[in-house]
Amino acid sequence: QVTLVESGGGLVQAGGSLRLSCAASANGFAINAMGWYRQAPGKERELVAAISNRGSTYSADSVKGRITISRDNARNTLYLQMNSLTPEDTAMYYCAAWKTTWTYFYTLRGDYWGQGTQVTVSA
Repeated sequence: QVTLVESGGGLVQAGGSLRLSCAASANGFAINAMGWYRQAPGKERELVAAISNRGSTYSADSVKGRITISRDNARNTLYLQMNSLTPEDTAMYYCAAWKTTWTYFYTLRGDYWGQGTQVTVSA
């Protein structure tokens, strides 16, 4: 069983920054790509950013230029640095992982999920 545990969410003022972390325990299962989704109240879950095991990244247009996704494979940890936050970024942020090594993995729904960490941006 793969376990993903998010941390780093919280309340921040507009214009502020947050860094989310996701600690992964693969427990013998293969994890290749990892990423972050978010879901705001009344909205569908959307992919924010993702990174392959080779370091290729994808990010949604809504966050391009404001976020950096990275991973420390030695620590099995995924990060999401978010800057210039706006109230529209308010959502539950979920860490996800994929088993596939396909280049376009981010077009598929993640195989494993964390419980989420809340990000709230006040105006």
